[in-house]
Amino acid sequence: MNSPSVLESALNCALLTISDTRSLADDKSGDILSQALQEAGHQLAAREVVKDDVYAIRALLSLWIADDNVQVILTTGGTGFTGRDSTPEAASVLFDKHIDGFGELFRQLSYDDIGSSTIQSRAIGGLANGTLIFCLPGSSNAVQTGWDKIIRNQLDINFKPCNFAELIPRFKE
Repeated sequence: MNSPSVLESALNCALLTISDTRSLADDKSGDILSQALQEAGHQLAAREVVKDDVYAIRALLSLWIADDNVQVILTTGGTGFTGRDSTPEAASVLFDKHIDGFGELFRQLSYDDIGSSTIQSRAIGGLANGTLIFCLPGSSNAVQTGWDKIIRNQLDINFKPCNFAELIPRFKE
């Protein structure tokens, strides 16, 4: 079996920052994710910042989920416990399948950095209309942890023993 070419392994990713205070000009966590996914050989298909409003988040996610050119959505922000934090509520109702292990592993890995404060993270992942969605907290450290220790490998078609990238063609079976 031939190894995949760069074109076969590059994924189209959309990046959404959820914040009441950030813009594209000062979105450090979004910049980290944007650079990381492009360095990994993926394409940045879209990038937006939206206020922490459940319906605004859901509307944009729905557009990207319906777009066959978007294979992966990464979000940052809105996963905490304040009254405005609504990313999990906005995203989870759109999931066809939940990736329970993503949030569990993220919190386990975060424990080394932030101790028991990791229980305040509501990082989640799921699959909607064949689109992978990973919702990360908004801190730069959390984004770096999620990308470096989980997401990068799962979007790498060569990561063994298995990865999500190789399953993308089968998500809509």
